[in-house]
Amino acid sequence: MSSRTVPDIVIGRLPQYLRTLQRMADENRIITSSQELAERLGISAAQIRKDLSLFGEFGKQGTGYDIHFLIEKLRSILKVDRVWDIVVVGVGDIGSAIARYQGFTNRGFRVAMLFDKDPVKIGTQVGNFIVQDSRNLVEAVQRAGIKIGMITVPSSEAQSVAEQLIKGGVRAILNYAPISLNVPPYVRVQYIDPVIHLQRMTYYLD
Repeated sequence: MSSRTVPDIVIGRLPQYLRTLQRMADENRIITSSQELAERLGISAAQIRKDLSLFGEFGKQGTGYDIHFLIEKLRSILKVDRVWDIVVVGVGDIGSAIARYQGFTNRGFRVAMLFDKDPVKIGTQVGNFIVQDSRNLVEAVQRAGIKIGMITVPSSEAQSVAEQLIKGGVRAILNYAPISLNVPPYVRVQYIDPVIHLQRMTYYLD
């Protein structure tokens, strides 16, 4: 099944499956079942089997899933069987934390560049990176061939930064600014706004 016909909600669950399987592998597990995955994830076993069946037959009746084999297949499906460079724009608290974050290691991603427009920050070191001038963003991203960007600037600057990233060739954006971006249909955007998630949870609180 092509990526265009797989529902996005299914794609959104695959990284959860991958993370859980990787934890099982760390526990030296070899085989698992859809029922065990369901218990760990809070998703029905039938849903897990249905999701995975969209990409092929990965399990055997009565024996379950080979954990390492399924990890390899999911990494290939999600295209994280390679390393994707990321450009981060905005070196405030969030951007600085991302630059120092070690959790991308061995999960398919690597921060490659940091940009900011603040003269005080340009040229300083954050983690292992030297902060570059945002005026050079488009050219630098084009030259490096980077396809993924993270926006960690204030809301008032986010749309402009997104346009620069897209001009530089970025096709996937993780946006931490609490604002919806206007981007072409060929650009994928994911939003990280803690307040949205908090508001979703408070609905269920007494």
